[in-house]
Amino acid sequence: MATFFTNLAIAQEITEAAKIDVLSIGEKVSLYSQVLNENRALNIYLPQSYATDSLRKYPIIYLLDGSMDEDFIHISGLVQFGSFSWINMLPESIVVGIANVNRKRDFTYPTNNERDRKDFPNAGHSSEFIQFLGEELQPFIEKKYRHTDDKTIIGQSLGGLLASEILFIEPSLFNNYIIVSPSLWWDDESLLQLPNPSLNDVNAIYIGVGKEGPIMERVAKELEQKLKSTISPSTNLSFNFFPDQDHGDALHLAVYDAFGKIFKVEEHQVEN
Repeated sequence: MATFFTNLAIAQEITEAAKIDVLSIGEKVSLYSQVLNENRALNIYLPQSYATDSLRKYPIIYLLDGSMDEDFIHISGLVQFGSFSWINMLPESIVVGIANVNRKRDFTYPTNNERDRKDFPNAGHSSEFIQFLGEELQPFIEKKYRHTDDKTIIGQSLGGLLASEILFIEPSLFNNYIIVSPSLWWDDESLLQLPNPSLNDVNAIYIGVGKEGPIMERVAKELEQKLKSTISPSTNLSFNFFPDQDHGDALHLAVYDAFGKIFKVEEHQVEN
């Protein structure tokens, strides 16, 4: 019993002596959107060198489903890890996580499918969200942070549907597209019937899907084949199937794989 009280006293002394600081990996910004008529929360990851090198400019990665309790933390971790000098997978980059308000509303275009309408009664407003991205979010980020012209979008599931829609209707919004498990079944797969986009301003497109059932796997592959039929030699198109992952966990490995394929570095120097 004496030992118990001694250990308890030591633990209390350590706790009282400990210094606790806030752990931060970036900034949280609130942006009012006139297009959407609402405030949108942005989670911003800044590379460590951002604060020490005032002349350096950084590529920007825009992350859909970028809430703190969604994909922001683990994707930012991949960006940090991949940009370590001894990994050298991608350049140090800024990550803009776009927190959700109503992803079913924002990530879908109008549908004629009755089941879609029943399951997603507020759907069909992707055009406004795309306008928000191009006319409000990108100008705001580019004014506030030091940036290069390299812009990447990451979208998974319904976010993959939105990224695919942008690729087809306004491809110049981003240079690189990382599309994972896209919900191209939406509106009876109508997006796959659109004319192929002009991809002159697109550097790279990555499409990934896990073991997610015949429809999800088929439409992802059909997207790759559709783009492959008309893509220019200057655009890097990659596809990967992850047989050991499903719809819930394919994103992390797919994004890691995408970084390696999109941001190619000729030489990897290992530091001891």
